[in-house]
Amino acid sequence: PSIWKDLLSHQDLELQRASSVADAHVLRRKGHLKEQDLFIEFIIDLHLTHSPIEVMGKMERWIREHIEEPKGSRLQMLIPTLGTFHTDLKLSEALMEYDLFSHISQRRYVPPNFAEVRHILNISQVHASAEHLQLITFDADGTLYEDGQHFAEDNAMIDLIISLLRNNVKVAILTAAGYPGEPEKFEQRLAGLLARFKEESLPPTLAERFYIMGGECNYLCRLRPDYRLEFVPEADWRLECMLQWRQEDIDKVLVDAEHLLVEAAARLCLPIEIMRKERAVGALPQSATIYEVLEEMTLTVQARLDAPNDIPFCAFNGGNDVFVDIGNKSLGLEALMQYLGASGKGTLHVGDRFTSSGNDSAARAKCSILWVANPDETSFYIKMMLQDVQQRKVQPYLE
Repeated sequence: PSIWKDLLSHQDLELQRASSVADAHVLRRKGHLKEQDLFIEFIIDLHLTHSPIEVMGKMERWIREHIEEPKGSRLQMLIPTLGTFHTDLKLSEALMEYDLFSHISQRRYVPPNFAEVRHILNISQVHASAEHLQLITFDADGTLYEDGQHFAEDNAMIDLIISLLRNNVKVAILTAAGYPGEPEKFEQRLAGLLARFKEESLPPTLAERFYIMGGECNYLCRLRPDYRLEFVPEADWRLECMLQWRQEDIDKVLVDAEHLLVEAAARLCLPIEIMRKERAVGALPQSATIYEVLEEMTLTVQARLDAPNDIPFCAFNGGNDVFVDIGNKSLGLEALMQYLGASGKGTLHVGDRFTSSGNDSAARAKCSILWVANPDETSFYIKMMLQDVQQRKVQPYLE
C-alpha cells in the first residue's frame, strides 16, 4: 500500500529529527503506553516456540473459531478473560505489511515486543473495519490530543475527521469529561475542531454525523446549525437501564468512592484534592507521584467499591489523576450505536487506555478497537483507514 511505500521512501530515519513526528518515528517509539494485556502477552509468549508467521496464522484461525463459538473456544480456555471479536482479523497479511518496516520475520534472536504486536493487531483491524465502517469513536486525551490539552486549530486530526464525515462515516468523541448543562465547556475542549467546521461551512448532512458523548455515557451533544454544541434530550438516546438509575444510588456510589480514594491516598502518603461532579468523583494529586501509585488507588476502588442495585461505574487511572464515573464507555457506545443505527461490526473505538485500569477497556464488549499510544499513532491509522475506505469505493470500477 502507498502509505507503507511513503514510509519506506525516506532513507534518513533518525528518530531525533523533525518537530512533527514522521510516520516511521510513530511506529518505532513506544511513548508512555502502559503495556498490560493478557491477549498480547499470550501472542508474545507463543514466539518462544513458533515463528512469527506461524504465530499469526495460528491466532488468525483461533480468532475465527472464537467468533463462531466463543464458549469453550481454544482461545477462551487459554485466556479466560478474553472478550469479543467483532470481525475476522487477517493477522498474517498484517504481519507481512508491518514486516516491510520491522523485519520481524527475519529476526532470529529478537521476538516482537508489545508495541509491535499491538501495531499488527491495529493494522489488521483497520483493514477489517474499513469494509463495514459506520461509526468511529475516539477517546480524547492521549488519543486526539496530548493529555491535558485541547483540540488546537493545527491538530492533524481535524482534516482526517472531516474526511471521515465526507466518506459517510459518523464520528463521535467518547470522553470521560462531563459538563452537565454546560455545552460551552465541551466547546472549549474542541475549539480548534469546531472553528474549522465553521470556517469550511460544513454542510448539514456532514454536521449531523458528528457527536460528543461525555462523562463516559452520561451526556450526548450534537452540532447546531451555527456549529455550536447542544445537548440531545436524554429520552431520545439513553438506554432503558440508564433511565432506571436512582439518584440516591448514584450519590451513594460517589460518596463511597470518595471515601476509598481518600483512604488509599492516605495509605500511600499522597496529598490529594477531591473533585466532585454530578456523576463523577476524582482524586487530583497535589504533589508529584508515579503511575503505580495512581494504579494502586484505581485498583483499590475497583476491588472494594460495592455499588447499590448494580449501578455500573468506571474507576480509571487517567495518568495524572484517578476518577470514578457513573457508567462506562461500554454503555456510552451501546447508547450511541442504538441512537445512530450502527452495528458492532460497523463500529470502531480508538483509544489509548485499554488496560484493566483504563476507561477504554469497556469498549471491547461492544465493538472493535484500535489501541494507540499517542495522537500521532491515531493520525497514522486513520490515514490508513481512509485509504482503505476510498479504495473500496473505486474498486468495483476497476474489476
